[in-house]
Amino acid sequence: MSQLKLLVDRALSTVIDPELRLPLPDLDMIGEVTIDSAGAAHIEVKLTVVGCPASARIERETMDAVSAVPGISSVKVSLSVMTQTERDALKLKLRAGKPARSNPFGADSLTRIFLIGSGKGGVGKSSITANLAVALAAKGFRVGLIDADIFGFSIPGQLGLTDKPTRVDELILPPVAFGVKVISIGMFLEDNQPVAWRGPMLHRAISQFLTDVYWGDLDFLLVDLPPGTGDVAISLGQLLPTAKTVVVTTPQLAAAEVAERSGAVGLQTGQAVFGVIENMSWLPMPDGSKLEIFGSGGGQDVADRLSKLSGTAVPVLGQIAMSVALREGSDNGKPVVDEKPQDAAAVSIVKIAETFAKMPLGLAKRNLALRVGK
Repeated sequence: MSQLKLLVDRALSTVIDPELRLPLPDLDMIGEVTIDSAGAAHIEVKLTVVGCPASARIERETMDAVSAVPGISSVKVSLSVMTQTERDALKLKLRAGKPARSNPFGADSLTRIFLIGSGKGGVGKSSITANLAVALAAKGFRVGLIDADIFGFSIPGQLGLTDKPTRVDELILPPVAFGVKVISIGMFLEDNQPVAWRGPMLHRAISQFLTDVYWGDLDFLLVDLPPGTGDVAISLGQLLPTAKTVVVTTPQLAAAEVAERSGAVGLQTGQAVFGVIENMSWLPMPDGSKLEIFGSGGGQDVADRLSKLSGTAVPVLGQIAMSVALREGSDNGKPVVDEKPQDAAAVSIVKIAETFAKMPLGLAKRNLALRVGK
């Protein structure tokens, strides 16, 4: 019987909490486990909160995992709720000993952070950001995405997210879509309610997205900035000291001067410009030619301007063709990189994501806790 119990424990370790993205046993969510002589198993699962939106999924996946163990004849899963003491212990474990409401993305963070902005709206910045996040997650990276466009939030719709964040006391568990942890002010509003906030409220909301949300250990954090150079961009520049700026523009030369400002505000708050993405570069024609509806050269022009401004070469990370599939995917909550990866826009976005992935970790001047074996 002890061998069977060991197999059941191993099976339970494969059940992942969909919000915390960790095995249930690691989260102390498994209570009493009993197995009788006939192989009937009874598993107690302790949910973090009453009314946990993932309860049905957790119950089903627990039952499936234990049912697959040889020697188990039947499985019963009982759902209970953690006590306050158990929740406090869980929160402490998730914070890895750090104080509550602390910013996990300070100067010592190893997460690669990209602030993705544009000089003006309508250039496809949010669609590109959402698809880049999904493309990175598909490569096995741990990815977080902040919709910092407080007034014009659109990321939940782009990813088909309708779930609300779960609260474990003051800790916010972000919904997950396509393997990406996502937070947006739109998740806290009803019926497309508009947001009419001044600067201090904006700063507080952005700060809470960093300090109150459980992000875990991320490889990448992408931030969808509002267009222009307002309070949100300045706040994020101060709160995310290791971030790099990515500017999205169109090929139209008249847009270059406007887009330049988006990268310039990052330079003022200490962020290097990682590169420029040119969207809507051309319309692919049936004969294979490219119709440059918005002209050409805008992306390179922005890159050249920012190179001169920063004193460092700023590359054009990629050009993305106009795409019906990209537009439809954004409208339907089905990112083109996942739904139609063969589409020309999807191929370009994946290549840009690969450039993101090649960015080395900033380990200079870091104290690394290395354990040297004897």
